[in-house]
Amino acid sequence: MTFESLGLSPELLRAITDEGYTTPTPVQVQAIPLVLAGQDVQAAAQTGTGKTAGFTLPILHRLQPMASSSPSPARHPIRCLVLTPTRELAAQVQESVKTYGRYLALRSTVIYGGVAMPPQVKALQAGVEIVVATPGRLLDHVQQKTINLSQVEILVLDEADRMLDMGFIPDIRRIIALLPARRQNLLFSATFSEDIRKLSKGILNDPATVEVARSNTTAEGITQLIYPVEAERKRALLTHLIRTLPIPQAIVFTRTKHGANRLCAQLEKERIPAAAIHSDKTQSHRTRSLEQFKAGEVSILVATDIAARGLDIDQLPFVVNFELPHVPEDYVHRIGRTGRAGSQGCAISLVSPEESRERQAIETLIKQAIREEVPVNFEVIEQPVQRAVERRPPRETDGRSRADRRHVMHQPEAATMPEKVIGEPKVPRPVPESPRSVYSHHHFSRPPLGPPGIKKHREIPALLGGLLKKSP
Repeated sequence: MTFESLGLSPELLRAITDEGYTTPTPVQVQAIPLVLAGQDVQAAAQTGTGKTAGFTLPILHRLQPMASSSPSPARHPIRCLVLTPTRELAAQVQESVKTYGRYLALRSTVIYGGVAMPPQVKALQAGVEIVVATPGRLLDHVQQKTINLSQVEILVLDEADRMLDMGFIPDIRRIIALLPARRQNLLFSATFSEDIRKLSKGILNDPATVEVARSNTTAEGITQLIYPVEAERKRALLTHLIRTLPIPQAIVFTRTKHGANRLCAQLEKERIPAAAIHSDKTQSHRTRSLEQFKAGEVSILVATDIAARGLDIDQLPFVVNFELPHVPEDYVHRIGRTGRAGSQGCAISLVSPEESRERQAIETLIKQAIREEVPVNFEVIEQPVQRAVERRPPRETDGRSRADRRHVMHQPEAATMPEKVIGEPKVPRPVPESPRSVYSHHHFSRPPLGPPGIKKHREIPALLGGLLKKSP
């Protein structure tokens, strides 16, 4: 099967060739013809199998006849709306639209929070056919009347299961109420739970189902390993593995934002280039860190589960679970950042005894036991310190026990002390009485001003600021 056999336009085939792709993935083979036919689709496939191109390519093909080079905004109404759960995923979908639509006269823009709204308003006012957005910021534009959704023909819910977990469903329903009743609906997700199936029944109309692999499975090209280690030694083991395996580049996942910051600081202290990415970081910082990581300027990207969806790093060799996720499905999405598009990858998990329950839940979900590995020469790190302690020469003693020496240490001998000190009582030094306040000492205790013998009232202290008049 080739992309030419799927019926895509020559402009799209040219863009695909520019990217070096020749053969469509299984989800693309099944989904693209259905989308081209105008049918509603619900699709589930493993992460990293090309789901984004599975809906981007046929949407661009369908909108191509309506493309216009006119500068008039009226000739560029919003015809396709793509909703994503995170900013990073929205930016990635927008990049895919721009990449495959480079030879088409179609305009697109991305809308998400964490950045200023005026540039987004300006792009919308200029006219765009495709909008990729997160639900919250899209509703902000709706409230300010800066976006018109009355001509939307195609609605896409990308990573729908994640939007369900993040509580976006009420916002999505509000957005759907603003769209035309007649439209094509596409729902793409990495997993297909029963909740997603219930959601699709309320949005999709007689959808075709595409499921190229059973839910919650990991890609075959990913080698999964577990390194048992005590929780307090995880940082040392991570540094050891980065230097000895070696790990040239990796995304390291933590559970909390504070933990990501702390681990990033520790790695930088060990002179390992690292950057942290999580929801507390500004969007400009997140974008810059991601660009540095893709460019190889930063070798370790420490992230929370915000990066578990949608990040597409070409040929990423390693993913490290510094802490196992509480939700086992998140493990599948985390390690899906490596081994993408049929390439090989390695997923390493540092597991402490306290995480045995999370490990069991993950192995039950993926229906396989993860192989354990023992870090090579990791214990040698502390041996030089132990040898130094062992080689310390013993102290010379006079034969007395440790308790006797301790007792003598705290009981000074009278023969070694000066005679004049023995028997003399200690007289405590007089402690001067401190003034009640700075102002009472410096202002109210001064002698009267003027020559001696002439009575004159004291000046009003500076504390009062000269607000009171002097006495006559």
